[in-house]
Amino acid sequence: MAGSRAAIRYAKAVLALASEQKKADVVNDDMKLITNTIDQSAELSDLLNNAVTKSETKKAALLAVFPKLNAITTGLFDVLITNKRIDILNEVAKKYSVLFDQLEGKEVAKVTTAFPMTNDLELKVLAKIKKLTNKAVELENIVDENILGGFILRIGDQQYDASVSNKLNKLKREFTLN
Repeated sequence: MAGSRAAIRYAKAVLALASEQKKADVVNDDMKLITNTIDQSAELSDLLNNAVTKSETKKAALLAVFPKLNAITTGLFDVLITNKRIDILNEVAKKYSVLFDQLEGKEVAKVTTAFPMTNDLELKVLAKIKKLTNKAVELENIVDENILGGFILRIGDQQYDASVSNKLNKLKREFTLN
């Protein structure tokens, strides 16, 4: 939890600096690249979280992996290394992207379905979301066969569960209570 709060603070500070220098969108691209790379590379994640590895080695590795980042982003590396918090880099990058999207009036709607959504269904979901929120929404489809059918829609901190598994669980609770 403390790492999460710290990540938000660092992300807010970087966003403020990037916005001031009119580089928020460029830094957001850097943050997405960092997040994708760390999520896909167990070796890089392990290196950043290894307490034995020296800070200079971690910084050299980051600069080798990300040679063309904005100065603000590389400055974040320095600050995190100085404060011995480089292990939360991935979390800071994710929080930055969320804060940037909020600043731009965008929101990510996550739709969990039992099968990949068709284009027709995606358009219907987007139309429904536009009625619920006045923000620009980016749709992310998550496939989870465990929900059996229907969908789960999550926008920000709101969730609408219309999955078959949820309805079956409600029925099960009703029968066990009676």
